[in-house]
Amino acid sequence: MRVRRPAVGAAAVSCAALLFGLNASTVKVIIGTGISSEQLVLFRTTFTAIVAGLVLLLTNRKAFRLEKREVPVMLLYGITGIALMQWSYANAVTLLPISVALLIEYTAIVIVPIVSYFLFKEKLRGRLWFGIALVLSGLAIVSNIWDSDLDPVGVAWACMAAICVSIYFLVGEHTQKSRDPMSTLFYTFLVASIFWLIMNLLNPQELISLEESMSLAGNLAAIDWPIWLALIWLGVMGSFVPMLLDYIALGNLSATAVGVIATAETIFASAFAWIWLNESMTTIEVIGGLIVVCGIIIAETSRSSHKV
Repeated sequence: MRVRRPAVGAAAVSCAALLFGLNASTVKVIIGTGISSEQLVLFRTTFTAIVAGLVLLLTNRKAFRLEKREVPVMLLYGITGIALMQWSYANAVTLLPISVALLIEYTAIVIVPIVSYFLFKEKLRGRLWFGIALVLSGLAIVSNIWDSDLDPVGVAWACMAAICVSIYFLVGEHTQKSRDPMSTLFYTFLVASIFWLIMNLLNPQELISLEESMSLAGNLAAIDWPIWLALIWLGVMGSFVPMLLDYIALGNLSATAVGVIATAETIFASAFAWIWLNESMTTIEVIGGLIVVCGIIIAETSRSSHKV
């Protein structure tokens, strides 16, 4: 059992939320080139597994050791918490406004504490629920959900993402009690990449030329990048780095705490979508973002005297 450092965990998940917020617009633009969500998830998982494996080879080869009892956990985490989570998320942000997709996805912050209470006997204060209610209310305002033309298929994908994100936080906290973040990253993404390799082989899709150029769209439409460069950026800053930061956070905070702070991703995603893709952002949505921040602060301070 390692010593937990809540401040490190809070900083790590906050930085991860910022990068994941940027990642939402990046995914939307890349999928616009014709790359399928399945191909994109296969690339992200494989890229992250390779990078994490290389880092372990150079820094901590002993961390490759895997106990038999850990295998089922890594399989569950890799398939549901990583492979299916990224797939459902990619489909949700393609069919829905980014902020709406993330609002539905982050209903996971209600699922996680309920599961933690009943399965792991985690003590919860009433003020935590008030904080969560504020976060969800703020997210609803940010997403302007009442004025959105919601695609029912997109909503279904986002609901699937919420379940997978809940598993991601809960199992992630469990694995970080006995395993380091880098080896966890390697094994979970290795499982996810194998899963999506099999899925892509069973349902092969036409590959696009990675040497072609793609417009960055929106306010950056005048800029063209090679598709391969956009994918490398996504692999490093949209997958490897933020996922590693999340694992670090789960080693220093509870799944409930990480989940609540991670909702800041919606604010960042909305801001980037507004700045980059010209998705609307009004004064009332900015107020919604401030409500989210207040809810996060209340939820986190409500846990100060309990396990973090």
